[in-house]
Amino acid sequence: MSSLAKLGLGLSLVTKPIPSGTRGIHISTRPQRLWSLPRIPRRSVPVYPRISQQPARTFFHTARQQWQRHDPNEALRNAKPLFTNSGMRRVARSPSTHTVIVVAMLGAVAFYMWNLQTVPVSGRRRFNCYSPSTVEAVSGEQYKRIIYDVERQGGRFLSDWDPRTQMVKRVMRRLIPVSGMEDSAWEVRVIDDPNQANAFVLPGGKVFVFSGIIPIARTEDGLAAVLGHEIAHNLAEHIGERMSGQIGVNILLGSVVLLTALWGGALLGTQLFGGTLLDLLFSRPMGRRQESEADYIGLMMMAEACYDPEAALTFWQRMEAHSQGSPPEWMSTHPSNNNRIEKIKEWLPKAMEKRYESDCQGTANWADMFRQAMSQGYRLE
Repeated sequence: MSSLAKLGLGLSLVTKPIPSGTRGIHISTRPQRLWSLPRIPRRSVPVYPRISQQPARTFFHTARQQWQRHDPNEALRNAKPLFTNSGMRRVARSPSTHTVIVVAMLGAVAFYMWNLQTVPVSGRRRFNCYSPSTVEAVSGEQYKRIIYDVERQGGRFLSDWDPRTQMVKRVMRRLIPVSGMEDSAWEVRVIDDPNQANAFVLPGGKVFVFSGIIPIARTEDGLAAVLGHEIAHNLAEHIGERMSGQIGVNILLGSVVLLTALWGGALLGTQLFGGTLLDLLFSRPMGRRQESEADYIGLMMMAEACYDPEAALTFWQRMEAHSQGSPPEWMSTHPSNNNRIEKIKEWLPKAMEKRYESDCQGTANWADMFRQAMSQGYRLE
């Protein structure tokens, strides 16, 4: 028996449910007293990383981001545009910009008036700000490029003793004196290409004739119509006029873009549409006007050189039969062959009159002109 029993102390064990959250045991009949038990610290459970449930594409997405961070072209792709629509509108609406526009327009008008010229023979007034020496320098590089391209593509030039080359040179010897361009360093090159019916003369006297044009010309009179037309382009300085006209086109296009910025439009679309519109309304009509003018000057030139002007009419009739499927005239830089034929018919009476004034009736005159051309020693290399 325990010591408590010997003392006569009864021990009753009262068991009661322990309220939730209570830490203690009641084992006495005395007023309830709770003995607190020491709190046992919880064991720290190691936290393991959770396995990602993201799909496999996340890996590739992360890899792509890392690749982009090391991509040398990333800065270029993410670069902001130098000019934005809003920035252009702010600049265009500035009072300083308006002042610059007014001054530029006045300067452009003065520059245009200062460079107005009159075309020989036709008398047409036109704008040309390039000197013949500048145009000739540009064409000199083009001349070298043409020779290089022909040889690189496997083509060849006919020899000086080829009958077709001799035919071209004979016609040139009679056209040069009436062109007023005797001082040019004339050179004749005939390209052996029977499928190409074309000819052109670069500024400075560089003549290129494709052998395919000779069967269509048939005679020296027909060839004189072709070469007279090409020489007329140089006599009228049409290349310089086209180069000058391109300056005007660029100014007009820039003005359209600036006005679009003022009105808040799309700059890129306006530039593309404006460029196409100016090409159809300005550049191509100017090309057709120059071609028609070269037809007129060339016709008068061949008549003065004692060639038959009617050969030009029959030549263009054969060209019409040869070049079927040409684009509409309004889409081309050249007049249609039918239009050329009608114009030549209008000019024929005047051309015949000029031929009559040139005293082209006797064979003695033909021989004199030939001897004169040979004695002057034109450089037809």
